[in-house]
Amino acid sequence: MAFFKGDEVEVCSKQDGFLGSYFAATVINNYGNHSYEVQYKRLLTDDESGPLIEVVDADEVRPKPPKILATGFASLDMVDAFDNDGWWVGKISGKQGSNYYVYFDTYRVEILYPSFRLRPHLDWGVGKWISSKKRV
Repeated sequence: MAFFKGDEVEVCSKQDGFLGSYFAATVINNYGNHSYEVQYKRLLTDDESGPLIEVVDADEVRPKPPKILATGFASLDMVDAFDNDGWWVGKISGKQGSNYYVYFDTYRVEILYPSFRLRPHLDWGVGKWISSKKRV
């Protein structure tokens, strides 16, 4: 799938310490099907003078996922948790009141989140969104 200037996307980081995370961005240049220049919505430059702009490989970019109303999660549901300016992939490991514990396999850590900072995890593949429960 090709993206064009102005398209809202998410960028999957391959850098150490950021594996399993997705960051909202806007495409500002298309360099063919191999790379894109993106401007992040929440990530800033090192000196914090403005939004971070970088060139990323095409396989690190996916469309912005659809909003899905989640009324609750079950144990082991795959979710994305919003933290540190991005969405991090984990799985539900417990519940405390209206909050959920999310376990992150990559980092072997469990963190408690309010439900409004969670969304069902979706993968982008073969031109469509794929959920662990159903296809979107």
